[in-house]
Amino acid sequence: MKLLDEYTGKLRELSLCTFEEYQANYLINKSAERLLHMAIDTCLDIGNHILAEAGFRAPEDNKDIFNVLAEECIVPQKLLPRLVDMAAFRNLLVHSYTKINDAIVHGILRERLEDLNEYAKAITDYLAGQ
Repeated sequence: MKLLDEYTGKLRELSLCTFEEYQANYLINKSAERLLHMAIDTCLDIGNHILAEAGFRAPEDNKDIFNVLAEECIVPQKLLPRLVDMAAFRNLLVHSYTKINDAIVHGILRERLEDLNEYAKAITDYLAGQ
């Protein structure tokens, strides 16, 4: 969780930029994309590790990691659609980087970082109950 917290903290700093600043500054732009990629990968890695350790069903793909976590009541159902969106966005960042929309990334910085915190809390609560 420490690594996820570090990425989230850096993303919060970047979220203070206006859209105009975000668009105009290549380093801020690419830093945000890379930090989002690493934060989402960290969420996926944590989830995959928990599933394997607990012996839950193997996920079919990255999105399914979050589905299995929800099936096993590790993450709340209300968070699931946002986590699935997160996994889809990760694929866009990795495989279709020429199609990344600055407005969407900036919107995630401004409005969706709490999803990462909710995920971290759900995982921490699950691990505390072990």
